[in-house]
Amino acid sequence: MNHRAPSVPVESCAAYDLFGPETPISPVVISVPHAGRDYDESLLAQARVRPDMLWRLEDRWADLLAHRLIERGHRVLVARAPRAMIDLNRHEREVDPGMVMGLPRDVALHSSAKLRGGLGLIPRRLPGAHELWLRPLAWAEVQRRIEAVHRPYHAALARMMRAARDSHGHAILIDLHSMPPLPPPAAGQDPPGLVLGDRFGRSASARLMTLAADVAALHGVVAAQNHPYAGGHMIERHGRPDEDLYAMQLEFDRSLYLDAALEQPGEGLDRMQGVVAAIVDALGQELPRSGYALAAE
Repeated sequence: MNHRAPSVPVESCAAYDLFGPETPISPVVISVPHAGRDYDESLLAQARVRPDMLWRLEDRWADLLAHRLIERGHRVLVARAPRAMIDLNRHEREVDPGMVMGLPRDVALHSSAKLRGGLGLIPRRLPGAHELWLRPLAWAEVQRRIEAVHRPYHAALARMMRAARDSHGHAILIDLHSMPPLPPPAAGQDPPGLVLGDRFGRSASARLMTLAADVAALHGVVAAQNHPYAGGHMIERHGRPDEDLYAMQLEFDRSLYLDAALEQPGEGLDRMQGVVAAIVDALGQELPRSGYALAAE
């Protein structure tokens, strides 16, 4: 199977590939921050674990979910750097101090439940791997990764959001992720195949969330909202409804588009690409809030 994007990026760097015309065809822009697969030799040499353990950090092949949108000319930003190197869905100060050598005294770090669980800006551990790395990183290396990958990605996404708002009056970010299969919420009920997150209404709106859930249901995919994933730094940073910038996280069950081993694209990929495209189409035609039309008159 061809895993290459269906068109050539309009912009490419160490942090990302950007697809789509400079003038956006829709208010919806798409980000795929956790599917990066560019593992360089120096990163692998620092690892205490095998490469396949680092791959577990990925939203495996989640970028393929956006390929139909790329074909149709949507603005899509896809990370190149792997999450093992730096997590774009974390604040740049969400760093475990135990992982860093030479940390300046005046640097204020951020703590979080994700960080304490080992999944901060630089992931530290996973189930089955108490420590992913042989030794702590120099603070200069953490800063290098921030400046080479984290900041350029978020700067590009901010530009995309502003361009969409300038062209269409508002912008809606769809941040694409994938998740392990979830258990059924109750006996006799189907588990969610999709979790929609908007930070409990802080980055989007009930109107947009309900529409996305309804479109998914029409395609046979059960969608949950904000549980167990309410969204992370990406939508918190770029979703500012008071500025007509909306953001929503979509977490797809990997078993819906990967093979039985959850390693390679599977038979369900085409169907899930269709679900993503249908949600984007619907959101692109919807006014984000009920008062928007009156405010624009």
